[in-house]
Amino acid sequence: MIAETKYFGKIDIEDEKIIEFPMGIIGFENLKKFALIFDLDKEERSSISWLQSLEEPLMALPVINPADIKVDYSPIIEDELTKRIGDPADEDLLIFVTMSIPTDLTKMTANLKAPIIINTKNRQAMQVIVENDDYQIKYNVYEVYEALKKLEEKVEG
Repeated sequence: MIAETKYFGKIDIEDEKIIEFPMGIIGFENLKKFALIFDLDKEERSSISWLQSLEEPLMALPVINPADIKVDYSPIIEDELTKRIGDPADEDLLIFVTMSIPTDLTKMTANLKAPIIINTKNRQAMQVIVENDDYQIKYNVYEVYEALKKLEEKVEG
């Protein structure tokens, strides 16, 4: 499938890479088909990917694996919810959180409260609100990256 996108131009998405959100995404319930896009030209894959709508070229959300920014991320998700995407086994789940990346990168945040859950077996996905009270909607990612950078400098030095 050829998809028009604002940020990546025309891209060819293989059918087996299309992710379907039967209930849409919070705030975008009418959009159902998406693909994960990342920069293949880089030597190492960036931890930030893009969840690109295949129906609306302007809709692309930056997403990240929450384990990259919060090692102990363990959302409480009701089993009843995962049944809507085929009741996947834990090893068949892929979890991302959406990000907000403003011009001032020190204010970059991730929404740990509403992860996107993908069943890798059938490519069905949904966004849920987790029960964990300690997960923030605006978790500061910049502070995490700065702390990791300092830790790496100590290890190398």
